[in-house]
Amino acid sequence: MTTFADLSAPLALLRLLAADHPDLPAVNVLISRRSPNRLNLEVHGDLTVFEAWRDALGIDPESVRRNLHSADTAMVLTGHATVADCKIELVAYAPNLSLLAEAAA
Repeated sequence: MTTFADLSAPLALLRLLAADHPDLPAVNVLISRRSPNRLNLEVHGDLTVFEAWRDALGIDPESVRRNLHSADTAMVLTGHATVADCKIELVAYAPNLSLLAEAAA
């Protein structure tokens, strides 16, 4: 059985991020007992928020994956890092602006 103490790595990392980067925009946070050393951060709609978090976490921009979903109407950016023994997945969901621009043209 996973205990609350088993979640200490992602919880400690969140505390560290809040102390070191208090002005970061809020994101959705998921800590799962199934992966107790993993922190999932989700951004919806605003890629500048993803970039702020990517920079704060030290995720190399070249390592960020970009995928299209929902008939190419949604763009998904994914970045990974390990900070303080905690694996992080940073994901952003946003409209595919290039497709919207094509539709408007």
